[in-house]
Amino acid sequence: MKNKDHTEEMLAKLFGSTSRPRILSFLLSHPQQTFYQREIMYETGLSLQTAQRELENLIRLGVLIKRETKTRVYYQVNPTSPWFRPLREICEVVRENPKPSD
Repeated sequence: MKNKDHTEEMLAKLFGSTSRPRILSFLLSHPQQTFYQREIMYETGLSLQTAQRELENLIRLGVLIKRETKTRVYYQVNPTSPWFRPLREICEVVRENPKPSD
């Protein structure tokens, strides 16, 4: 759990909040999969309003792809985005590096 806390802390420092990095980290760890909004909320622990806001921000940035059906809206990482590789590498580096000693 400490490593997860450290990862979140590092990403929050980088992005200025914990919401966007939670979504990015989750979706970037499953780049081939699509998820509907409630799944993303459940997996990240975010509220509906927060998840909606951040998902829309990431769509506007071109980081995510949004697909709508009659009953659900699905989100997936956009692998053709110029942000895909750098964001994935940032998330991987933060996850793989243990917290430095004080």
